[in-house]
Amino acid sequence: MDSERSSVIELFKPERQYCVPFYQRAYVWNQSDQWSRLWSDIQEKAEARLSGLPATPHFMGAVVLDPQDRKKLIGVETIHIIDGQQRFTTIQFALAALSIMLRTWGHTEVLSVVEACLRNSDERNMRNKAVDAFKVWPTFYDRDAYKKAILCTKLNELRLKFPEHFTQIGTLKKIGIRHPPALGAIWYFAEQMNAWLPKTGKPGPESAEALASAILEDLVVISITLDDEDDAQVIFETLNGHGVELTATDLIRNYIFLRAESEDADAATLYNEQWRRYESDGWKQPERRGRLLRPRIEWFIQTVLQAEMRDDIDQGRIYAEYQRYARKSNLGAEAQLATLASYAEAYQSMLDAESNTSIGRFGKRYGAWEASTTYVLALAIAKSGVTEAEQDAMFNILGSYIVRRAVCDLTNKNYNKVFLQILKSLKESPLTTARFREGLATLSGEAARWPKDDEFRASFLRGPMYPGRLDAPKVRSILVELENALRTERTEEPVAPMLANLDIDHMMPQDWPPHWPLIDGTIATSQELGQAQLAEMVDDKTLTERQKSLLARDVMIPTFGNLTLLHYGTNRAAKNREFTLKKDLFLKHSNLHLNRAMMTASTWDEDSIQSRADELCQHALEIWPGP
Repeated sequence: MDSERSSVIELFKPERQYCVPFYQRAYVWNQSDQWSRLWSDIQEKAEARLSGLPATPHFMGAVVLDPQDRKKLIGVETIHIIDGQQRFTTIQFALAALSIMLRTWGHTEVLSVVEACLRNSDERNMRNKAVDAFKVWPTFYDRDAYKKAILCTKLNELRLKFPEHFTQIGTLKKIGIRHPPALGAIWYFAEQMNAWLPKTGKPGPESAEALASAILEDLVVISITLDDEDDAQVIFETLNGHGVELTATDLIRNYIFLRAESEDADAATLYNEQWRRYESDGWKQPERRGRLLRPRIEWFIQTVLQAEMRDDIDQGRIYAEYQRYARKSNLGAEAQLATLASYAEAYQSMLDAESNTSIGRFGKRYGAWEASTTYVLALAIAKSGVTEAEQDAMFNILGSYIVRRAVCDLTNKNYNKVFLQILKSLKESPLTTARFREGLATLSGEAARWPKDDEFRASFLRGPMYPGRLDAPKVRSILVELENALRTERTEEPVAPMLANLDIDHMMPQDWPPHWPLIDGTIATSQELGQAQLAEMVDDKTLTERQKSLLARDVMIPTFGNLTLLHYGTNRAAKNREFTLKKDLFLKHSNLHLNRAMMTASTWDEDSIQSRADELCQHALEIWPGP
């Protein structure tokens, strides 16, 4: 590779175009962090020239350039920007602003020199006049706004081309809108230049030329030009792999589209039809799994790699894992993008809980269960080609596995390995409901087994659920499913409306002693209950009959037999009050089938809780069938 010092006017030679490759991320520089500093440097150099001081260069850093072979006799010289696209693009914005202001001021003596660094002019040497005219050609993501803004010759043209970004009096909006960087940068530099000129004391051609010279001659970079034997991909990763601004997704996009170019594929069409979707805010939104916070697109790619390779994929090394997949599968760029696309719609449907697809309904039912480890299996089901009814059946099996293990207080720490093991075992034969059920049913050991009915029933009836084994979203999810199961075809609303805004309520409250007599009619105190709990921890063989009675009741409080859903206002009003008052509130304000047992009971005690638990458990066994 070769290196040399180059000023802006030397970089933007005639009939030359710098292209930002597909793999580069979008333009991200902004006013507070970069534009204002660049303007300060430009202003300093212009004022030094006006003061008669010797011109000294301002070093902007190094850029790495990769000249492309000219395959035809006609066409501008094309150079890929491997590193430095933010600087190149920002300089173009500053030059565009200067071009506008030179016309506005009427100082056009150096205008032709400035515009020669903005656009190529010899149309006879252009294969594509709409593209080759630009000195810098940005990524697809920035291109539309860039073309509109960079061609403007007056500030009013910016207003006309971007009307929604301006106030009624013609100023750039400052609140409630995000401007395209091209518009924001050109407007910023133009405003700064217009405010600076009168302050120089020489608001004429001399100041205008000093400003142009400061940009064109005093801004300097070290341009490093690659040779044929230099690997642009490796150099790009070396320069950027440890930076905070480039993500694994940027590197993967780089990898795919460099391959597309080497294969002479129609990269523009591939980007627009296959990749552009992943640049949307929805795919970029951060999602937390455990301690890791990553963009949705990175979790998606990890899941696709797991599904394709039937292997565990390290999220921290997702780019390296993608390279491993691409080499192992030997797929071209188009095939790689097609593979991602074949999973993308189902993945998005699942995360967005769309009710019109089987996988979307699975996502809606089990979104509260932090079921990201199931996604690889869920996608395999969605892509299996079986009927929607069979998919629903398999998703119900998968949901049953998750819910039963959680209710039985079994760990979910090894789910990633468990589900990959299932996926591998199903690889050779067509996926069916029977094979899928069998795959989960044959799992053994505490880390993987699917609890049978007896174990599930015992945990459902007596296990401490809330507070206890399950958090609020999971308990609410189970109660909503039970509410729907309690409704029949003859119910006015066979499916319950949205219940996510309801509180989880303990019918007999957690602080029950002051208002809830024991079965023998006596009132206990919170102090008595505390002493009984302490005595049980010390030696449960010394417990008195009364202490046993207190403890027997207390263990029923967090069980499903005592849990329900209630409007938060009613729940606050009921709080720890006695049963008669609470029952009256239920009768007035609740129409859930979950609460019928409470509304028809004359008392609410251990027997009532047990009876309701038995009824709910029968439905739970049907909703989440066992192996």
